[in-house]
Amino acid sequence: MRMRALLSMRWDDVLFAHWPVDPGVVAPTLPDGLAVDTDGGDAYLGVVGFRMDPIRPRGAPFGLSFPELNLRTYVRSADGPGVYFYNLDADDRIGVTLARALFELPYYRAEMRVEDGEDGIRFRSRRTHRDAASARFDATYRPTGTAKPVAPDSLDAFLTERYRFYTESEGGRLYRGDIEHPPWEVSDATLSIRSNTLFEANGFDRPAGEPLVRYSPGSDVTAGRLRRA
Repeated sequence: MRMRALLSMRWDDVLFAHWPVDPGVVAPTLPDGLAVDTDGGDAYLGVVGFRMDPIRPRGAPFGLSFPELNLRTYVRSADGPGVYFYNLDADDRIGVTLARALFELPYYRAEMRVEDGEDGIRFRSRRTHRDAASARFDATYRPTGTAKPVAPDSLDAFLTERYRFYTESEGGRLYRGDIEHPPWEVSDATLSIRSNTLFEANGFDRPAGEPLVRYSPGSDVTAGRLRRA
């Protein structure tokens, strides 16, 4: 049965930066009911940034546009594979409030600036959410090739082709939400990081080594309502 869309949105100029980590790093951070999903024995922590342009409720004639930045990992449950978010920072007070209320997601208010320049797309974020851990991100990324559909069963597919997310309420209940979008098209990309404290803000040591970096020009996305997992 096709998902009934609650929200429609577009994600533009998407940065995917993924660091492989030992599954034991991720496992203790997950709610009951979720298990670490791995590829080749590795778990992954991913920093994903994009421009939301726009997001609107079903049937609404207008929407909200703002940058968003998240730290996430990949999980499995009895309901299937998905994404688990540690934080979603966004530069829109209304959007953050609605997302927290509708989806029980860890959204935080942040000041953000995304600019196109000669060296690529510069993405800057400084969290301003009251009583939340400080978090900063400042990096420039740009594609180095032509975006192509991710190959089935590839690492790129493992990291991007996720049509479900999981979240835990303040009362400890596990929920799932479904999304729909065309298969991702991505290209190789470069990434120059000036500052990134997202790992520390979520209780992780900074992973060793360089991330796997991909760029996508974007995708249209719809999201359904939240359900108990």
